[in-house]
Parts: sequence; C-alpha cells; structure tokens
Amino acid sequence: MRVDLVGVGHRFGPDAPWLFRNCDQSLEPGRVYALMGPSGSGKSTLLSIIAGWLTPIEGSVDMPSNHRIAWGFQNPHGAPRRTARDHVALPLLARGKRPAVADSEAQSLLDRFGLGSVAERPFRQLSGGEAQRLMLARGIATKPDLLLVDEPTAQLDHTTSETVNRAIAHLATDGTVVVVATHDTGTRDSCTDVIQLV
Repeated sequence: MRVDLVGVGHRFGPDAPWLFRNCDQSLEPGRVYALMGPSGSGKSTLLSIIAGWLTPIEGSVDMPSNHRIAWGFQNPHGAPRRTARDHVALPLLARGKRPAVADSEAQSLLDRFGLGSVAERPFRQLSGGEAQRLMLARGIATKPDLLLVDEPTAQLDHTTSETVNRAIAHLATDGTVVVVATHDTGTRDSCTDVIQLV
C-alpha cells in the first residue's frame, strides 16, 4: 500500500502560525521513514493526519480505503502480568492462527527484536527499552499496512535508545509503510528515508 501526501499543510486556527506547508511525499511499502523536526514542528500532528485522525487544513492524504494501522507510542502500555510472548501472540491469535503457531511466530518476532531471552518475563518486569521493542514487535505482528511510531526513544537513556534504534532498523517489511516521528539522530540513521519538517 502506498501513501501519498499531496500539498499537506496544517495549523490550529485561522490566525495560528503554520506548523508545516507544502508537504509532498510518497510513502512506499518496505521503507522506514524518519519524520524529523524540532519540538513544535508538527511531527505528531502529521502522524495523526497520515492516520486519518486529523484532517489537514491544506492538501490531502491519498491511500486505499481498506487499510490497517498500528501505532507505537512514547510510553508503551501492556498487561502487567502477561508475558512478552503473550503480547506478540495475541494479534496473531486474533488473525486466526492456532495457539502453537502463534507462539512460534511470536517467538521468532521476539528473537528478531532481541527479546528472545525475555519471552517468559511479565510485562511489568521489562525495562523501558525492552517494553518499547516489544511494542514494535507487536505492531509488526498485526500485519499493518501502515505502522506509525511516535518518539520511541524520547524517554530512554542513550544506551537503551541504541537497542531500540537497532530494532527500528528491522521494521522494514515488504507490505508495510513505517513512519517514525523522532528528534533522535540515531533513530534517523536507523531508517531508510528522512522527511524533514522545518
């Protein structure tokens, strides 16, 4: 699924300054886009526009009508007593996978994101970096057409951020468009493309 941003611009109110204007970008499956810009430049707003949660003041977002969106937020949330594997297996079960198959595929995804050793650990015992990577793995497990990730390293220290950025480098999948809003140059370097808001 391709997403086309055509002349997209937004501001909050007729007298407010523009956050951004004339945003033209084609988002292709299998690519990971770093959405860069200083605080207040509208990164999270543009994510909401791409998701269809917010209508831009100018321009349009063109994509197929039947599409699946997954989100990754700054502060990951999970079921405290459920294991890391449970969190990734659940969307697989929801798609009709048999439990044994869902567990096997969930384990493969956890391994891919460097979480294989904590598969049996309850969510409440995961570190911040582990929880953030788990949300990325769970996002991919839903097989989304579009995965939107908002400031995944904003609350993390440098070392933990590096582990999350390595996981972001593994987000590219053949059928998924991934957009990561960030101010972290390490996250930018883990992506395949950059969209710069000024």
